[in-house]
Amino acid sequence: MKRSGPPIRLLATDIDGTLLNPQFQISEGDLAALRRAHTAGIEVVLVTGRRHTFALPIARQLDFDLWLISSNGAVTRSLAGETFHRDMMPAETCRRLCQAMQEFRGNTVLTFDTEAKGAIVLEHMDELSASIRRWLEKNMEYIEFVVPIERALVTDPVQAMFCGSMARMGDALNALQSAGMEGAVTILRTEYPARDLSMIDVLNAGCSKGYALERWAAHRGYRREEVMAVGDNHNDVEMLEFAGYPVIMGNACEELRGRGWTVTRGNDECGVAAVVDGIVAGR
Repeated sequence: MKRSGPPIRLLATDIDGTLLNPQFQISEGDLAALRRAHTAGIEVVLVTGRRHTFALPIARQLDFDLWLISSNGAVTRSLAGETFHRDMMPAETCRRLCQAMQEFRGNTVLTFDTEAKGAIVLEHMDELSASIRRWLEKNMEYIEFVVPIERALVTDPVQAMFCGSMARMGDALNALQSAGMEGAVTILRTEYPARDLSMIDVLNAGCSKGYALERWAAHRGYRREEVMAVGDNHNDVEMLEFAGYPVIMGNACEELRGRGWTVTRGNDECGVAAVVDGIVAGR
């Protein structure tokens, strides 16, 4: 996939639905393409809604040093654990949020920037879907059950997350939008209709993948035109808007279509490799 314009120096790629194929693995073709980009001198950064720790096994498969923007932009940290930036939600803001969203306590998950038990806090798992329960079960060593959940707010959290079925989270989004939190928080959605799974991430005001990528690019001395971003979901919009060369996956959600952004192949056909090899060849 060829392009015109200045050479790409920074490549930002989402993980789930983008770099990972439908089997939740990095295809060999995508892996090889990212290694070629790194060898060609293009900096690769992973930008994800996942917690830093949960993104690390994916990042380590690349076999080169890189930085991760995790929790939808709240934390920017290296593979080695060096922190560049954190954007935490004030505990008092989160307390107000939990009070306003009483009806959705069974769908509420808080995350904290720690690598110990208590990194993930919820009241119980009874109302969560099977796919969310599977994710939590993989993270059991980090999970603490706290009732009421506000008791966990002794430090500022990374974010609050509401997760459940598409219909349930549609109701949660409506409740959030009338909760009087405007200006205090950022609300981001990630949806997988085929799995009837929706996640609403609530972060500190001004926190997003896009702001975090812009901050990182400025720190590294890259102009917007030298940045490519690849994504597939609602929470990638700000990152794609910032990038001089935005690319959406063939499996991208409807909201990302119709904006004139380049469309690559789906995540089941090495869509990342298709676009990356074009920028490597153009250097």
